[in-house]
Amino acid sequence: MLHLFRNFLDNESGAVTVDWVVLTAGIVMMGAVFAIPIGNDVSELSRETGTAIGSMSVATY
Repeated sequence: MLHLFRNFLDNESGAVTVDWVVLTAGIVMMGAVFAIPIGNDVSELSRETGTAIGSMSVATY
């Protein structure tokens, strides 16, 4: 029984999976942190662009 427990503790086959999950979660969180302010700025820029285009007059020939 002690031998099985020692083998269980020495087994590192799932350690790589945990590393990838932690790294992926970190990347996703960084993306969310940067995406929210950029999204707000893009919304404001598109609104200002729409207003500028809407106020232009089109010349007819």
